[in-house]
Amino acid sequence: MKNYIKNLFKNFIKKYLYIFRVWDKFTPAVQIQQRHLLLYYKNCILENIPIKLADTGFKVFSQHEEDGLLLFIFAVLDIQYKTFVDIGSNDGVNSNCANFAVNFGWHGVFIDGDKTAINRGIHFYKRYPDPWDHSPVFICRNVTRENINGIIQEAGFKGEIDLLSIDIDGNDYWIWDALEVVSPRVIIVEANVELGYNNVIVPYNAAYSHLERHPVYHGASPVAFNILANKKGYKLVGANNYGHNMIFVKKELGYNYLPEVTVESILQHFFTKESFQKFETVKHLDFIRG
Repeated sequence: MKNYIKNLFKNFIKKYLYIFRVWDKFTPAVQIQQRHLLLYYKNCILENIPIKLADTGFKVFSQHEEDGLLLFIFAVLDIQYKTFVDIGSNDGVNSNCANFAVNFGWHGVFIDGDKTAINRGIHFYKRYPDPWDHSPVFICRNVTRENINGIIQEAGFKGEIDLLSIDIDGNDYWIWDALEVVSPRVIIVEANVELGYNNVIVPYNAAYSHLERHPVYHGASPVAFNILANKKGYKLVGANNYGHNMIFVKKELGYNYLPEVTVESILQHFFTKESFQKFETVKHLDFIRG
């Protein structure tokens, strides 16, 4: 009986503790402050007051300052569809799309291969921030080039959407390369900055798992991602401080406030530059050029 109670308590902690950790992320005060900020940005844009994207970052649900960067971007572009696709979402709480889902009422799909994380996310969004809200779609699947379009379409999403996030720690480049079923206005994708300024991509492996991830030999470089983005009609407008979460916008959007920037400009953090040295340990391995 003692062990039963102990295990029951442990399971309760695992299942519910994270809710208390994020409780202050969707209070009315947080929502009001963000809406004030959104309106402030829009007013600055109307009055042609300059604002740099790099100065707008902050974290609510995102891993780094992506929530703030994306809020400014959509102040510039206007929110049209209130839809997102998050590939590699974990539980959909620590996510680049969660702030829009929770605090702005966006609808979307969270896709991840971790069943425990997906179940945790389903539990969270059924209850918070409002049980009457239209909960996002959750799909537990390991994504590949071959199945990604079918997965998204089966979830009910196709055509124009506002935001796509890809963070699967490995085949990110190949998933974006294969993606056709949705046309995002904004894309945020994780690059491997340890590959430096080299135009390199780790060859595609449908069976690749981030659990087996080599400390350096994985993913694609920022340069390779930028080349792919240009081919698909997107421009690089910024990234988080470390440069690995790159943000792309359709080329025809946001001329004045979202100019195209260089890959070099987003890779200026001291720790990022220091990590370039790690490429020397893998440069002899098999790579593909972007």
